Amino acid sequence: MTQSLSSIPARIPTQQFDPHALKAWIKSQALELGFADCVIARPDAQDELPRLKAYLDQGFHGDMKFLEENLEKRANPTLLVPHTKSIICVRMNYLVERPQPRTVPDFPNSAVIARYARGRDYHKTMRGKLKTLSNLIREKVGPFESRPFADSAPIFEKSLAESAGMGWTGKHTLLIHKKSGSFFALGELFSSLELPFDEPASAHCGSCTACIDICPTQAIVAPYQLDARKCIAYLTIEYQGVIPEELRRGIGNRVFGCDDCQLICPWNSFAQTTTVADFHPRHGLDRLSLIELWQWDEATFLANTEGSPLRRTGYESFMRNIAIGIGNAPYHPNNIEQLILKRNQYSEIVQIHIDWAVQEQQSKRNN
Repeated sequence: MTQSLSSIPARIPTQQFDPHALKAWIKSQALELGFADCVIARPDAQDELPRLKAYLDQGFHGDMKFLEENLEKRANPTLLVPHTKSIICVRMNYLVERPQPRTVPDFPNSAVIARYARGRDYHKTMRGKLKTLSNLIREKVGPFESRPFADSAPIFEKSLAESAGMGWTGKHTLLIHKKSGSFFALGELFSSLELPFDEPASAHCGSCTACIDICPTQAIVAPYQLDARKCIAYLTIEYQGVIPEELRRGIGNRVFGCDDCQLICPWNSFAQTTTVADFHPRHGLDRLSLIELWQWDEATFLANTEGSPLRRTGYESFMRNIAIGIGNAPYHPNNIEQLILKRNQYSEIVQIHIDWAVQEQQSKRNN
């Protein structure tokens, strides 16, 4: 178990280790634990702060008010974890199988869940492996301060990883690795070890605009600028309210997240599959139809999403998303029947989307 910061002396007896050799050893241990890559970043993200402030000023973050908080800690990681001298950044590939290059599958009756969310919650997997890595380092060098993170604190994790050569930020705002694409999750181990820092990689998006062109809701409003208020991932996961009607058709059958901008990216021709079993789909979440998911009651949802990222959206919002998917599906009389049958079981917010879905189905029937 990672030791608490208060119980560890600030002075660390690691002088007997060559820092370059220790860095290489740490990276080798990270790879053996199942991480796809490991780089060492300096605890400084000041350059990212002006970009975040501009993003917030434009309101692109929607209801994600947490992005407005702890700006100083985001820019200066040592304010979050004192005595931090280096940040060990890692990534885990999450693809179970490689998709067909530069193609977005079209199965309109299927319920599409983002690939990272079909198995166990990666946050738990990531933190567990980072704690193991910390313990391995401690066994080698003695006591040192460390704290693991996986999208769980005010950290510019993408910026830190990018500054140390994990990849570059693509026009869709996700990190891209030249030999692995972008289907990976990030994690960090804040460390009091003085390790040599890695250097940033060069960017390779060039004139490509594939991700911008493919976005179903045109959420990528300019290269490297994402308006979350239009993004399907935000709308189907973070947002709890009534989804604007003009965005519903673009959502299609995506009920939790969206992979389109990644699927179309040329660099994901090099995407690697995962070696971590936790990412393998559970409860058929890679092959269920919209109507099958529509049959889930709240008890089934809770049972089938235990330890899953799907818990984040909550049952009502999940059913809201499925209703939109059914409305966008090809016409079938059973779709209308099932929507009406369960309408009164849900809140007004869900009912609004059910009514819209019924109207969409009726319109397709009449046409």
